[in-house]
Amino acid sequence: MTSLPKKLKEVSAIEVTSASNILWMIEDSNTKNKLYGMNTRGDILKEIKLSDTKNKDWEDLTSDENGNIYVGDFGNNSGKRDSFFIYKITTPDQLISEVTPNIIEFEVPKKYTNKDFEAFFLWNSNFYLFSKEDKVTAIFKIKNQTGKQKATFIGELNLKGKKNPITSAAISDNKKTIALLNHDKIWILTDFNEGDFSNCYVKEIALNHKSQKEGICFKNNNTIYITDEKTVKNTGNLYEFEGL
Repeated sequence: MTSLPKKLKEVSAIEVTSASNILWMIEDSNTKNKLYGMNTRGDILKEIKLSDTKNKDWEDLTSDENGNIYVGDFGNNSGKRDSFFIYKITTPDQLISEVTPNIIEFEVPKKYTNKDFEAFFLWNSNFYLFSKEDKVTAIFKIKNQTGKQKATFIGELNLKGKKNPITSAAISDNKKTIALLNHDKIWILTDFNEGDFSNCYVKEIALNHKSQKEGICFKNNNTIYITDEKTVKNTGNLYEFEGL
């Protein structure tokens, strides 16, 4: 376990790209529109401002095989948002302090009421977005394509029980494992096909530690990083979980 930098109080996502060992992070709604790069000791190595953007509710990070990183601005606790954004930052490890990202803007079809999101990942040419629900999670697909588009509903995932909102998602480099995060547990999904996660095998892992956990990513195919926000004493940390 490592303490996160003191200036980052509301870390809402973590991601490691294929280009470096930097741990990339963002903060939650109405904080600075910056991408932060950190090492495993908790030192900030980079701060990159995303020009022409506003941190309305940045919730998750994902990346592609070329080392590009994507910021998901799609939190919607109030339920009043109709438009959502994904910002693409090209090879952030090579950047200095500011960048103008490519912008993907999307809408969710009006007939769907599931419009609050905190979790997504990129697989090939599509983003897979998981709604923040207590029981049945709706899954949407968005093309990795700059410009405006509509999200496509592809199915539902029943995680059973109550108080199971998904706060972050990640897929392993070998594309065989999906990890979904909650404040006190993770779900490991296996035996799925691309774009169809409804009938996959789901294993629930209790973390035996409750805090406002908001970020998850894979360190390697069997190990994940998790972050939580600084809400109470002894939180605001980077955790490592092995043996998936």
